[in-house]
Formats: sequence, structure tokens, C-alpha cells
Amino acid sequence: MYDFAIIGGGIVGLATAKAIGKRYPKAQIVVIEKEATIASHQTGNNSGVIHSGIYYKPGSFKAKFCRDGSRSMVEFCREHGIAHEVCGKVIVATQAEELPRLENLYQRGIENGLKLEKLTSEQAREIEPHVQCIAGIRVFTTGIVNYRQVAQKYVELVSAQGGELRLGTKVTKIETRSDVTILTTNKGTISTRFVINCAGLFSDRIARLGKTDPQAKIVPFRGEYYELTPEKRYLVKHLIYPVPNPNFPFLGVHFTRMIDGSVHAGPNAVLSLKREGYHKTDINVRDLSEVLTYPGFWKLAAKHADEGIKEMIRSVSKAAFVQSLQQLIPEVTANDVVPTHAGVRAQALQADGKLVDDFLIVPGDRALHVCNAPSPAATSSLEIGKAIANAIPQQSHLESTLVQV
Repeated sequence: MYDFAIIGGGIVGLATAKAIGKRYPKAQIVVIEKEATIASHQTGNNSGVIHSGIYYKPGSFKAKFCRDGSRSMVEFCREHGIAHEVCGKVIVATQAEELPRLENLYQRGIENGLKLEKLTSEQAREIEPHVQCIAGIRVFTTGIVNYRQVAQKYVELVSAQGGELRLGTKVTKIETRSDVTILTTNKGTISTRFVINCAGLFSDRIARLGKTDPQAKIVPFRGEYYELTPEKRYLVKHLIYPVPNPNFPFLGVHFTRMIDGSVHAGPNAVLSLKREGYHKTDINVRDLSEVLTYPGFWKLAAKHADEGIKEMIRSVSKAAFVQSLQQLIPEVTANDVVPTHAGVRAQALQADGKLVDDFLIVPGDRALHVCNAPSPAATSSLEIGKAIANAIPQQSHLESTLVQV
């Protein structure tokens, strides 16, 4: 019998286990992960950016958790000797029509309490000598890290607290009884008093197994990256982002210097034909049919048809992808970039075609379901974990042996 069973061994699930173990030191905790390793999906395939929180609506969970998470993530890395760098980034406008959006972004960052600096084109080139722009913003608190290493440290801390990790264990059924919840898995049953669903790309399905309707469906979007060849890495000193299109829910292709010194360019954003589809040829009939029969998807597609077509063209045409990169750094050529990994974003979509814009945590029967935690969830993982741990006493009737600290 466990007190807490956490479904999902990504960075959010592991951070949650760590936070619960700290708050309830006598609790019996198990993390259940269907893969043979931790951090196999969103955590292990993201851009490695410690986000600042500049993009998110003031007052939202994303804005607060990201701003606070940026600080706590840096402090965590310093404390545990994890390689990281607070290198900052520039967001640049390349056309006059982008200037009002750049100003709005600056004001949003100020409202979110961030340290920012407006840049002229000359000042931007002092930071990034090869960038082309007419104005920009410098975001001082953006950083880079390897989130797989962060997740591995979380595992070590959870284990030190007495928590258990079960790998290769897939939950197939959830049955809630009067005093216990039974999780049926491919490796037997697990009994627990409380369930926290951090299943990422499958979080909506896990919620429905637990008889909870999240009022949204996970739609997977694949983000494809290129990498600058080693001899061209000098073109990017830090991180370079475009001004995002407010009518499209993604940030646009950008340049990111990774903690290992490599420079990644991307991602685009295209519908994945499989929830864990990292390649263009990956198809899962159930996953695809769920998307194509969901009214919200077609409403979303109609709203963003023009941008969606551009993203698909970038997916099949290296030349089109490079043209997007050249808007930021004109010197980049097709010979300067090679394909690298892709990631899949778990994005919750409502039936009315609106993307769930904030983190979404849905209460269930002796359960909490994290049903929307895309970027900046890795940056925010420590804060999300603490928020879930703080919410549990309001949701559960755990025995008094769990002493809160």
C-alpha cells in the first residue's frame, strides 16, 4: 500500500514526488513510468532552455511558475553541481510591423517582474554580431541546461527520501474503491491512497481511466530541429528568438545554444500522427483517429490554416526552413545546418478549438491530474511540484500518520 502513486517519470512527475516526499516525510511514494528510462519524451527532447516567463499572461500559472521556476531551477543546479548557464537571450523584430508586438512583449515582461532591456539594431548586434533586426529585447534571466541531468538528480533525491521508482510499468486500469485506488499495470496491481497523474502525452487518457473528464484532449505537435555544423556555431553566441505571432500558439523557429556547445535551430510545429511520433513516418491509428474525429482540431486548423501550411512546408522543405532562419541570421545557408532530434509537445485542446493556454491541473476522486504541462513545464517543474504537494491536503483524506513539515 502506497500513500501516493505518481504516474509518469518525466521531470514534472519526478519533481512532484520530490516535493511530496519533502512535505510528507513518512509517506510511501511510488513513481510509475511505462518506459525503461526516465525523461524519455518531452523532458528528454526539449530545447534545454530555462525560460524567463516573458511570454505568459500576467497572473497565469505559467507566468508565476515560470518566473519563480527560473530562479529555483538555477539555484537547484548550483546546489547540485549541474552544468547550466544564465546566458540571456534576445528577441528581435526583423520587420516594422513587428514593432508593436515587440513593445507589447516588453510590457508583458515588465508586468511579470523580469529584468529586460530594449535594444536598437546596433545594440542587438553587440550581443549577437550576426543577427539581422531593426529592434530587440534583451532578456537577462533566460538560461540553458540539460533537463535529463536535472531529472536524474530528482530521481536520486526521491530515492534518498525513501521513494520508489518502477520503470517499464504501464497503467492500464484505474479502479477507485472506498478506501483505496487500485492501479492495474502490465506488471501487476498497485494499491495507493492518492494518485497524481503526470503522464504528459497520455495525461488525458489516464484522467479518463480514473473517471475524470479534463474537458480537453491532448493533441501532439512535433517540433523538428536542425543543428548548426560545428564550424558555423560562431554565428550564435546565446539564444536568438523572433517576435512570436500572437495569432499562432508557437514561438517560431529560433536559435538555441545548448549546454554542450552545440547550436540548435527550430522548431517548427506540425501535427504528429502519433502521440510519441518523433519521425514523419510514425503513425498510430488510434492516436490519429482521435485527433481527426475531434471537433476542436478542425476548428483550430481552420483558424490557423495559413500558418499551419507554412509549418508543414518547413517540415518537408529544408530550403523553406532555412529561409525562416535567414530572417534572423542571413549568413546561414542550407550547407550550414543538418537535421537533429525532434520533440513532441503534449498540447491540450478544447472542443471549441481553443488551446488550453495555461497549466491545467484537474482534481479527481482522490487524485490530481496534470492535463496540460507543455513548455515551460521543465523550467517550472520545481514550482509545479510544490503546488501539487500543497494542494493535496485539500483533495485527500490521508491518514494522520502523514506528518506535514
